[in-house]
This record gives sequence, C-alpha cells and structure tokens, in this order.
Amino acid sequence: MQRCAQLMVWGCALNMVDFLVTHEQMSDVSKAVEMFRGGCACSQAILDVYGAPLGLPHEHALRVSAGFAGGMRRGETCGAVTGAFMVLGLRHGSSDCGPDAGRAGVYERVVDFAKRFEQRNASICCRELLGCDISTPEGMKQAQERDLFKTTCVQMVRDAAEILEEMESESQPSAAGGADKPLA
Repeated sequence: MQRCAQLMVWGCALNMVDFLVTHEQMSDVSKAVEMFRGGCACSQAILDVYGAPLGLPHEHALRVSAGFAGGMRRGETCGAVTGAFMVLGLRHGSSDCGPDAGRAGVYERVVDFAKRFEQRNASICCRELLGCDISTPEGMKQAQERDLFKTTCVQMVRDAAEILEEMESESQPSAAGGADKPLA
C-alpha cells in the first residue's frame, strides 16, 4: 500500500513535469486559451500570459483583471478585450501621467486593437458577442445552456491573443519612455 502511494506521488510529479514542459512549449495564444478553459476569467487569461514577459507578477495580473470578465459583469466590453487593453498599456504606456508622454500612443493602439477585434467578431461588446446578456439571470442561464463560455468565449480569448501578437510583431519600439520595458 505504501509503495503504491509512493508510485502515485511519483506519477503525479512526472505528470506535472510533463505538463510544465508541454506548457512551456505552448504558444502564448494556446496558453491564454488553456488558462481560460482551466477556470481563469477571459481578462485574467490575457493579462496573465501577456503581462508576465513585461514583469507583471502572476498574482497581480489575476487580481487586477478579475473584475473585467463578462463585460465587467454588465455585458459591456468583452473581458478578453479589456485584458488586451491592459497589456497594451503595459507594453506601450508611460509611468508619466501626461497624455503627451505616453497615453496618446496607447490610445492609438487601443483603437487599432478594437477595430481588429470588431473586424473578426463584429463587436467588442460581450452581450452582442454572446447573443445574450449575462448580467441578468436569464441571460446567464441562456449562456450556460448554449455552452457559450466553452465555445464563443474561448474564441474571443483566442482572437484577442492573436491580435495582440499581430500588433506586437508589427510595432516598433515606442518613444514613450516606459514603453516595451518590463515593470520595475
């Protein structure tokens, strides 16, 4: 019995190593999708995966983005989109509060991201993307019955991640001062 338990522990450890190696080899798009499928909110999955290389700790990413899912629980702007907006701020924003010092470049990128997302999905609004308003009990029930969190929302996370990657590959380092630098 003790030997069997020991083998089970070793088996779990080996499976965890396999998982970590596989996770490390996954694309960031796949990581975000898997985080979402694993229970993270859409906003959390995007900010955590794309914020980490910029110095945003995992715990902070999850905490700061927790309230943005489901269109901020009001069916408004999709959480995957708001998570991406936060990433754009980390990538291209400045620690200076003046608009000339950093916000203008971020605003441009937010507008560009929103246009690209709308081109793929016709909207950035959660209730429009889902075809129901999850801020109401009826809408939440409809979304669950139609498995929208396992289908539509997964695609929204994937689209947000792909657009972030497209934009990053196209961008030049910003002159905003703090842009493209890891957090201190």
